[in-house]
Amino acid sequence: MDQKESQFDVAIIGLGPVGSMATLLLSRAGLTVAAIEQEPTIYALPRAVNLDGELVRAMQPLGLAKDLDALLQHVRPGERAGFANSKHEWLFGDELSDFGPNGWQSMNMFDQPEVESFLRTTALGHENVTGFIGYEAVSFEDDGDYVSVIVAHDATQSSVPARYLIACDGAASPTRKALDIGWHDLGYNHDWLVVDITTKPGHTLGTTTMQVCDPDRISTYVCTKDPYRRWEFKLNPGETWDHMLQPATIKSLIEPWTPEGTYEIRRAAMYQFHAATADTWRAGNVFIAGDAAHQTPPFLGQGMNTGLRDVVNLSWKLDLVKRQIVSDDILDAYQAERDAHAHDLVEWAVSIGQLMEHLASTEGAARAGLEPPPMPEHLKKSGYGQGRGQPPLRDGVIMNEQVGGNSPVGYLFSQPIIQQGTDQQHLDDLLGSGFAVVALESEHLKVSPESNALLAKLGAKLVSLENLELVRGHFDRGYEQTPVIIVRPDRYIFGIVDERHHLDNLVSELAARVHLN
Repeated sequence: MDQKESQFDVAIIGLGPVGSMATLLLSRAGLTVAAIEQEPTIYALPRAVNLDGELVRAMQPLGLAKDLDALLQHVRPGERAGFANSKHEWLFGDELSDFGPNGWQSMNMFDQPEVESFLRTTALGHENVTGFIGYEAVSFEDDGDYVSVIVAHDATQSSVPARYLIACDGAASPTRKALDIGWHDLGYNHDWLVVDITTKPGHTLGTTTMQVCDPDRISTYVCTKDPYRRWEFKLNPGETWDHMLQPATIKSLIEPWTPEGTYEIRRAAMYQFHAATADTWRAGNVFIAGDAAHQTPPFLGQGMNTGLRDVVNLSWKLDLVKRQIVSDDILDAYQAERDAHAHDLVEWAVSIGQLMEHLASTEGAARAGLEPPPMPEHLKKSGYGQGRGQPPLRDGVIMNEQVGGNSPVGYLFSQPIIQQGTDQQHLDDLLGSGFAVVALESEHLKVSPESNALLAKLGAKLVSLENLELVRGHFDRGYEQTPVIIVRPDRYIFGIVDERHHLDNLVSELAARVHLN
């Protein structure tokens, strides 16, 4: 068989959570996937700890959201997250919702080996997936028509041909380095000790996640999934990695929190927290995603989530390209949409780190009887519950001229639980897995024959919210401004009907911006 005839639609390097999610999304959409992973088994120790409701929502079209939600809900995680002083006294923060705007719990604290195993096992079980587990991706070559990935296994090499390559191969990404892609540094490089424990009876640890703004040492305490907990301790000037990893040092840092004998050390590791985004996310038929494309301090718990958003964004575009509904040009929107969005989240995490430092300096000044330093303006909304929220998309496949102010465009479309007749379901289940034109009333869904043909070609559904009963949550706030919203497959809002854009005009713009064939 000719090599190009036998090629995969997509090759994915790296089957951590991000690569596994990409494999799941693409294979369930009908694309053939070569899943390449050097390590034969799941990494047994925790790293990421939070999965937000947007990504549980992304599992809905796959029929896996309820399975994943059940996996995550063995134990209710903490009730709030915020900032504390040196005595661990609450300063301010945010309550954690058990039902957020995406229709699922907003913050899901998990144990990575458990969730990663679920994602990888489910991904590899699909008939469209060929797993190359225990294979190292040695090199690749992009000839413009397809990418050939050279993999090594048991001292032998072979070629894996694919139309596209997605590299989810981590912060040290060999793919990014091979492409000579540089970094945009956002100015946060600090050494931290991360300690994970398993609690025992008699521990005195609470369920509140805290950023501890202690002048003597800034730290973070995270209530992960029971029976686990995590601390992150920032190194002070002059301290070394070797010193911080000494058992006596770790014991002294945990002692103010819970007595010796009430926990076991699960992992202790040194990290330098970085804040950066890649200069380029696409090179020909090769894409980078996850930590290969962005690195962030962990203060928002958004490192893995940001990577998962990358592949959710890319997967629906690759699906449309594969089905020849749109041209390959739509893939240029991947970086336009994801880079700025990831940059905003990384920058926000940096601001939280700076806010911790400011609050520690304020307490230090009070101890010394000095005037506290003024809070920089950009930090006033950086803390949890202080008004800053998830950033919107600002470019790409959206009506970017409608972004800004109070407009909902570029933001996620709210998902309540609704009842239609006797059936209760999440709203997305009614919208389908593709584009949707969603109106308050059916009379607002009237379009020209030309628009109807364009929507049919895209597989878009026209949905009216009338006669739907709200069971939990609310319909999108955008309906305070418009009767009609066009929603993308990833549930971000493409555009709205307004004084300048009627529905037929929006449909025409949508066709142009997705590069409809």
